[in-house]
Amino acid sequence: MSDEPREHRLKRLHMRSMRRGIKEMDLILSTYAGRHLAGMTDAELDVYDTLLNENDQDLYRWVTGQEAAPTHLADLVGAVSRTFQPEK
Repeated sequence: MSDEPREHRLKRLHMRSMRRGIKEMDLILSTYAGRHLAGMTDAELDVYDTLLNENDQDLYRWVTGQEAAPTHLADLVGAVSRTFQPEK
């Protein structure tokens, strides 16, 4: 973990969520970030930061259920994919 202030980290992660390689991931990740980043622990932010380093095409296949996500990202990918599911 770096000495980056939490406020700066949240802004950086949110910006990286909005500026992806493909528009679909811009929409998916920026919506997820807007709803959840502020409430995440530092450890959860570390995992999210790792997720943002993944290739957009892979992320899209994982989030849409076309392929299984790697084990270390599976819980977070599941949470991201539930962002657009209607609440019951």
